[in-house]
Amino acid sequence: MQINQHFSRRTLRSALVFCVIALFTTINVHAQDEADIALLDRSAKAFASVVKKAGPAVVHVAVEKAMTGGMQVSPHDFFNDPFFERFFGPQFKQPRGKQQPRQYRQQGAGSGFIFDSNGYILTNNHVVEGAEKITVRLDDKREFKAKVIGTDPQSDVAIIKIDGTNLPTLPLGNSDNLEVGEWVIAIGSPFELNQTVTVGVVSAKGRNRVGITDYENFIQTDAAINPGNSGGPLLNIHGEAIGLNTAIFSKSGGYMGIGFAIPINMAQSIKQQLLDHGKVTRGWLGVVIQDVTEDLADSFGLDNTSGVLIAEVSDDSPAAKAGLKQGDVLVALDTVPLANVADLRNKIAMTPPDSNVSLKLIRDGKTKNISVTIGQQPANMSARQPAGTSQTTTLGEFGLSLQELTPELAEQFEYEQNQGVLITAVEPDSPAGRIGLQAGQLIEEVNRQQVDSLSALKKVLSSSKNKNQVLLRIRSGKSSQYVVLRNE
Repeated sequence: MQINQHFSRRTLRSALVFCVIALFTTINVHAQDEADIALLDRSAKAFASVVKKAGPAVVHVAVEKAMTGGMQVSPHDFFNDPFFERFFGPQFKQPRGKQQPRQYRQQGAGSGFIFDSNGYILTNNHVVEGAEKITVRLDDKREFKAKVIGTDPQSDVAIIKIDGTNLPTLPLGNSDNLEVGEWVIAIGSPFELNQTVTVGVVSAKGRNRVGITDYENFIQTDAAINPGNSGGPLLNIHGEAIGLNTAIFSKSGGYMGIGFAIPINMAQSIKQQLLDHGKVTRGWLGVVIQDVTEDLADSFGLDNTSGVLIAEVSDDSPAAKAGLKQGDVLVALDTVPLANVADLRNKIAMTPPDSNVSLKLIRDGKTKNISVTIGQQPANMSARQPAGTSQTTTLGEFGLSLQELTPELAEQFEYEQNQGVLITAVEPDSPAGRIGLQAGQLIEEVNRQQVDSLSALKKVLSSSKNKNQVLLRIRSGKSSQYVVLRNE
């Protein structure tokens, strides 16, 4: 009897303990659920608060422009144009299939935002380029006629102005502080749906070589962006504009999860020049540059592929005056490491002419620091991009046939006499063919040594320690670049 009573008391205590634990567990789970819901609610309210403050400064930009020739198309048809594979807007509203007279007017639409209470608006150049009439509609439905203050096609930034005072404005943030993974908010007028809000994250920074503008340093985002968002702001969670929505990657013309925005720091620098001078003046170094590949790094004795290789120095350029040379590898600008060609190009372009900068470089395996006074980019300068009787088979193991550069051939290919050795043929699927060498190109250097004849080229090759790899400087027209041939 005592055993049973003792057992009953133990069982009762265990049951009570279990009930208490279960009760506390239920309470804790319920409390945790409530806390999670409260956190989500605060997040939602935070986004709504940002949009409520920023929305009044975001505007819809409608444009009209005169066009010549062609057939009218509907907005649906227009969005299928390859133009929209990279750009969004302007959107054109035309009846489907109706033949258009030789001269007609087209309507387009985009977005923008007010950055000055006196009516100055930041938008994209491709939204207002060629526009004869610009109408800006605010969030409160007021409409204003706008005029263009300045545009910069090379970066796709433009400023327009409406007549107004005490207008709502959007503060500008610091895009340099932006980190991948941060929340961002896009506001604009996709498909003319005014004040459309989408939310996402920063997918990547420093996107270049997208092929949209001359100077690219895009913020990539997965916030839904569509045709008509052009010129609208990309906001951080503090309601500051940290980007200018500019382009999408799309095979259909619509959202596919990849959008691009111009960093606001870049746009702000351009904006200030447009306000002060009505145009943008860019810095100029005067070099042809290329990225450092693993093969080039190995050939130049570098530890890694960081930096930018100088393939050519223009005569009488700031680079030439400072003593920069072909084969120098630039690794830092004013102590800031250089990532690639686009990084250096953007930084030099944004440097005011007559400014002094310090370039850290590697030359012949040694580190040097050189001070350069940046020049002003020539107005007519186009981007310089690298581009083809006895014959010999020197370098034939790499798939090349070469010939002496005679005066006649030099004139034909617009080279200087004794400038190098001419490539006369390239075997398909050879080491030379696989890296894109072509007949008509000129070999100026072999393993960092200048060659002006076949005999000079052979001499350099004979002293080469690695017979299966050779470093060449190849000229195509007015530009040259380094390449590495490998026979594997």
